[in-house]
Amino acid sequence: MAVTHTFAIGREQCFQQIDKLIKSHSLHTSESLCKLLRYLAEHSLDHPGIALKEYQIATEVLGRPAGFDPQSDSTVRVQAGRLRVKLAEYYAHEGPDDLIVVEVPKGSYALTFHLRTPKPGGQPLTTLILEPEKRQESPRFTRGWIIAVAAFSVLLAASLSTTAILLSQRARSQAVATQPAPAAYEIFWNRYVIGPQEPWVIFSNGSFVGRPETGMRYFNPSSDTRAFILDHYTGVGEVLAIHELDHVFALLNRPIRVKRGALFSLDDAKNNDLIFVGSPSENLSLLDIPGTQEFVFRRLDSGPRKGDLAVLNVHPLAGEPTLFLATPANQPTTEDYAVVSLLPGLDPSRSILILAGNSTFGTQAAVEYVCREDSVKELLQRLKVTKPSELKPFEALLHVKIAHGVPVMTDLVSVRNRSN
Repeated sequence: MAVTHTFAIGREQCFQQIDKLIKSHSLHTSESLCKLLRYLAEHSLDHPGIALKEYQIATEVLGRPAGFDPQSDSTVRVQAGRLRVKLAEYYAHEGPDDLIVVEVPKGSYALTFHLRTPKPGGQPLTTLILEPEKRQESPRFTRGWIIAVAAFSVLLAASLSTTAILLSQRARSQAVATQPAPAAYEIFWNRYVIGPQEPWVIFSNGSFVGRPETGMRYFNPSSDTRAFILDHYTGVGEVLAIHELDHVFALLNRPIRVKRGALFSLDDAKNNDLIFVGSPSENLSLLDIPGTQEFVFRRLDSGPRKGDLAVLNVHPLAGEPTLFLATPANQPTTEDYAVVSLLPGLDPSRSILILAGNSTFGTQAAVEYVCREDSVKELLQRLKVTKPSELKPFEALLHVKIAHGVPVMTDLVSVRNRSN
């Protein structure tokens, strides 16, 4: 007969686990998440049964003003999601043997504390889902509670053992279903996986004027009033691109942080590995940092295509044109050019990846190109890279065929290695 061990954990042990989490590699670099974790722990343990509101968290923890509207601002939900990911990351890598597991259940801001379930083949362990105490327990009360739980543990042993078996079977099924990331991904995306913090994805959201129901156009600084700028729209290609990147980084077991270009700052550029999605014509953040040097986006200021965006080939090789032009702006887009460029960051220890097309469809194609195993292999072969340490800054130009608003074919036109 298997022996069932029963443990009791109290408020002090819970806070010791919170302190351990805050000091961990997974969390200690994010002050906001550490502050949120401690706040949720204190509320969950000291005020059980009282639900936290998003407004309360936003104004008391995240520094939002009194006019914070949770309906239009998802800050709290995003931060809770990030905390949920970080806790899972900690228990998967740093704390696989920690006895106390802390979680943020989806749909709730009340932390749960429970004892880790047994490993397959190990001895059954009584798991206690904590309802945090309303008052400090006396030693006598604690001993009585332990005795009561121990008395019931014999009756619960069979059901807990069955639960453990089912959980272990589920874990094994998930392990079989989860495939390792392709070797090409491990090489190309290595610098975005090994860093201490999750990479930031900055997507374009150009400035518009007008109204969605009557028509919008790009903001013209020489004739439009800034008071009427709409800066919270982006293209369908950027949306699908973020989905592709999220899928790849999930395979690499690495979360990403997504931010729209209008909220990006130079401090972000200095402190993070960055992935820019969209050209400088819409992702204006790219104008504030060193950009591409070989394949440069430029709006034509003369000729029959005046006003159209093109890719300037700064140092054309034999047989290459100096300009790569997409479909004219007044026609349905069937052809585009896009750039994939890996650059050093403002901090030399950081990296910047630019994935951009003349149009939203070209941008989508650029992201898909670095998110598909066969095309990543092609790029690595052209760069003569076989391991992560060999991947240096480069610029690549893509030719994209588009049908009914969908990139259907992408060819690698030219590649340049950069010296810095």
